[in-house]
Amino acid sequence: MRRFCLSLTYLIFFSISAILLCLILYSPLPALTASLASPEIRFAILLSLVTSVISTIICIAIAIPVAYALARYQFFGKRIANLALTIPLTLPPLVAGIGLLLFFGTTPWGKALETLGFVVIFTPLGIIVAEVFVNIPYMIRILRSAFTTVNPRYEYVAKTLGCTDTSAFFQVTLPMARHGLLAGTVITWSKAMGEFGAVLMVAGATTMRTETLPIALYLNISTGDLNLAVAAATILILISLITLCAVEYFDRGVHVF
Repeated sequence: MRRFCLSLTYLIFFSISAILLCLILYSPLPALTASLASPEIRFAILLSLVTSVISTIICIAIAIPVAYALARYQFFGKRIANLALTIPLTLPPLVAGIGLLLFFGTTPWGKALETLGFVVIFTPLGIIVAEVFVNIPYMIRILRSAFTTVNPRYEYVAKTLGCTDTSAFFQVTLPMARHGLLAGTVITWSKAMGEFGAVLMVAGATTMRTETLPIALYLNISTGDLNLAVAAATILILISLITLCAVEYFDRGVHVF
């Protein structure tokens, strides 16, 4: 049994490593460098960084109070709210993207936002909206787990020393849950950088306009330009490796599921 388990572990490890190395080493270094320096890839990198950072900040701002409420308070409809917040986790990104496309493109609310100047469909704003919708459930679950691990007695002690509910949260609870917050931030940002399905449905795949790194990979593999596609894929692999190392460092006893 032990020999079988170890053999299977090594087989999977070497298979994954071989596939990733094959992708990274496909293009010679000069060709890869030239592809990374192309205007299209640079635009995709910049747009991916900007949209992912903005969407991550929005996710943090929304997820902190929501996760804290789910971890600390009992209220009417809590189970339904928890279920609704979990639904995006089970939806394929393409389905989520179609839902967003219909909501912002055909409903009165979407048209009202467009009248106010917030054009979501086939714009960079749509990238941010899609990333927030898909990734915020992950951020909420991670933070809820982090807040649950903090004993409420620390907050009670802080209040006896003169802290208000708000100051106790920011001075005691949030710092004690910082590892979960950091891990959730890194995961959310990484997933935003790699989001494809929902972004494709909402923002489209317009070169040098809504072209994030995954969209650049898709467009170039569709046209047969493997060098640019591999360049985009290499950047996404490096982001995944950096994210994995960061999460392993920050995730100390905080469980996503």
